[in-house]
Amino acid sequence: MDIFNTFQISSSALKANMIRLNTISSNLANVETTSTPEGGAYRKKSVYFKSMPMEFQKHLDSHLKNSVQGVEVTKIMADQTPFKKVYNPSHPDAGPDGYVEMPNINVLEEMVDMMSATRAYQANVTTIKSAKRMALKALEIGK
Repeated sequence: MDIFNTFQISSSALKANMIRLNTISSNLANVETTSTPEGGAYRKKSVYFKSMPMEFQKHLDSHLKNSVQGVEVTKIMADQTPFKKVYNPSHPDAGPDGYVEMPNINVLEEMVDMMSATRAYQANVTTIKSAKRMALKALEIGK
């Protein structure tokens, strides 16, 4: 594996984790949203990844027979778990029984997921920096 593959793999992971962090931020921002344009409370959104061959690698695969995998976001789906019901008859979105449907978001789970995504992002930044330093050191050897 060469240094450019390292950059491609890490950059694909950076993009995927950025989307993951933005989705988590959206979930946390809407933790109290009881009315959306689609109707009903806000539904938690989850990001799904899959490994994928790198673009450059697709062209060279027939020659190298060495597949390099990156990561990409395949879908962002709304979680279909039931909403939380909170008794608050004075709320404008309360039903006839006085219960309000609240988003199906667990703040603690979202914070743990955010920490995980942040660590993954940091790890990939460190990988890119390390590969860059190694390339620079290799160039210094040639002087």
